[in-house]
Amino acid sequence: MADLTTDFVGIKSPNPFWLASAPPTDKEYNVRRAFEAGWGGVVWKTLGAEGPPVVNVNGPRYGAVYGADRRLLGLNNIELITDRPLEVNLREIKQVKRDYPDRAMVVSIMVPCEEEAWKAILPHVEETGADGIELNFGCPHGMSERGMGSAVGQVPEYIEMVTRWCKMYTRMPVIVKLTPNITDIRKPAAAAKRGGADAVSLINTINSITHVDLDIFAPEPTIDGKGSHGGYCGPAVKPIALSMVSEIARDPETHGLPISGIGGVTTWRDAAEFMALGAGNVQVCTAAMTYGFGIVKELKAGLSRYLDEKAMALPDLVGRAVPNVTDWQHLNLEYVTKARIDQDACIKCGRCYAACEDTSHQAISMSADRTFEVIDAECVACNLCVDVCPVEDCITMERLAPGTVDPRTGKTVQAEPADWTTHPNNPSSPNYVPDGQTRMVEEPAE
Repeated sequence: MADLTTDFVGIKSPNPFWLASAPPTDKEYNVRRAFEAGWGGVVWKTLGAEGPPVVNVNGPRYGAVYGADRRLLGLNNIELITDRPLEVNLREIKQVKRDYPDRAMVVSIMVPCEEEAWKAILPHVEETGADGIELNFGCPHGMSERGMGSAVGQVPEYIEMVTRWCKMYTRMPVIVKLTPNITDIRKPAAAAKRGGADAVSLINTINSITHVDLDIFAPEPTIDGKGSHGGYCGPAVKPIALSMVSEIARDPETHGLPISGIGGVTTWRDAAEFMALGAGNVQVCTAAMTYGFGIVKELKAGLSRYLDEKAMALPDLVGRAVPNVTDWQHLNLEYVTKARIDQDACIKCGRCYAACEDTSHQAISMSADRTFEVIDAECVACNLCVDVCPVEDCITMERLAPGTVDPRTGKTVQAEPADWTTHPNNPSSPNYVPDGQTRMVEEPAE
């Protein structure tokens, strides 16, 4: 069985699966249950400054987006940071860390963007024996309206400033949690790195409204006839999270900055994808809230089995896919494929035909007996038919070998890769050919 132990910026845990800062990590009872179930670590639900705690709503806090089978695809959350007194949280953190010394205990913090506020809380957290802190610069609702959360995370200068304060006043590793509600995720990540952050975690929740009640005309969840935007999480946000993680992992300015991946992790495969794109571990929330803490057993077993099958150590998985992430302009335009339909597997539902005929390139024919065939002369290899087909591997994409003539373009597929940077239609390319002109090709010397 593969060794799943991790050392993330000096924080050791028996596996890379941590619970994210959220309702599941709000108190001692939950966290003890999580550790007994097998989670490698937790990020304790965000603590605020001393004094009266924040007040959460007393009505519904979640809105949901479901798939056709009522499988939960996303949650919209309007809950704020912990509404329990600071001293209670600190006492419980200390007790749990004492009883589970081998598990990662990271504490999320959000206080006003003032040096004295951060200076005041850090010694209290450090005294608990916690392994590290996570700076919550991502919460998009409630706290951001008070100048905290994503209000800080959307300003790189603030991120750098607060990170420097924390590095100045604590010995603990500092993880900066980034908001996805920003144009370019590389900017806040670079700011965190300049401030001395030991790592970044991402993504936090996405600003959202999931539904509107069309009887009372108010967003859901509805509190006394009104609703508010909240933070969206769950499987639906995973593609956004993967992209942002990869951008940080491959950018020259932030390459090498440790990443804790967050956003829709539900299966071991999700976790492996985050790690392949550069995450050193992953944090989970919505899946635990949907299925309970026991899912960690499946996460650990699945990842371990995968690593054994690949004869790969866990550290070798981290960043393995990063070299293969590139910009569109560098994709090989000589890589030509066509869709192929396995007639034995086809159930004749016609989804591929409807999708292609109505919304794509009219590259699938339908006979009177509902036999569906690809028209190579029209197929642009978009693979929409693959994605809408309900039968796995019934439709696949087959590469045309170099030297083959593409029936759609009439051009011979070349063996040598060529991308947009050298394409004759690109005005910036040295091979650019203006309309109506022909590029002269020198004959080889005899």
